[in-house]
Amino acid sequence: MIEEEQITRLIIERTMKDWLNLAEVDVVIVGAGPAGLTAAYYLSKAGLSTVVFERRLSFGGGIGGGGMLFHKIVIQHPADEILKELGCRIERVTENLYVLDNVEMIAKLASSAIDVGAKIILGVTVEDVIFRDGLSPKIAGVVVQWTAVTMSELHVDPLGVKARAVIDCTGHPAEVLSIVARKFPELGLEIKGERAMWASEGERLVVEKTGEICDGLWAAGMAVAAIYSTPRMGPIFGGMILSGRKVSEMVISKLKGKNI
Repeated sequence: MIEEEQITRLIIERTMKDWLNLAEVDVVIVGAGPAGLTAAYYLSKAGLSTVVFERRLSFGGGIGGGGMLFHKIVIQHPADEILKELGCRIERVTENLYVLDNVEMIAKLASSAIDVGAKIILGVTVEDVIFRDGLSPKIAGVVVQWTAVTMSELHVDPLGVKARAVIDCTGHPAEVLSIVARKFPELGLEIKGERAMWASEGERLVVEKTGEICDGLWAAGMAVAAIYSTPRMGPIFGGMILSGRKVSEMVISKLKGKNI
């Protein structure tokens, strides 16, 4: 017989066990969209403890909405190589362009990240960062709260999660970058927002400009467009995938082999 209290105890016990491990990790990724999930896959595959915090109760970011709610996703080379590695079935339509189902892309990005050890936590909002002072502020983690609490406007103190690297993959709002720009004016960060659409240039620049914003804080995906005011690219997602891989490579290069 299944008893109600047994269910409750198991949920609380196993959740608390996870959160004890999540209190200090190598990498926090904020946002479970295409860039965030791709980065989580490569970071975890490299042996770095990685958690993805997503404020919604679902993952995939803008993939699910596609273009005008149509269910096919367009990507370009060499992003197709990443999705093939993850087991996605893609159709080549030109020398450079490929299409696949948005649901398959979401599911396999997430499952691949989970399979190599990444933890994805839904319903959590990052409302602040942890920092340490040196010659300039170093971002040393995030401050998290349940999204339901923020939506209800209750005053509930949040909790801190330490990390060696924080990656903003929150897309257009650039939520973590916006917090840092507001709280550390000495850094001179300005969230200008993306420019109008130019698909090929937007795809190129979001990958080119992916990188470290200040010590301990990185930007990938459309958060890059928000801070550097690069063009929007619309419903093509190769740049997001490539940006996620690039930021993971940069973080791995900086952190691998160093102690927390």
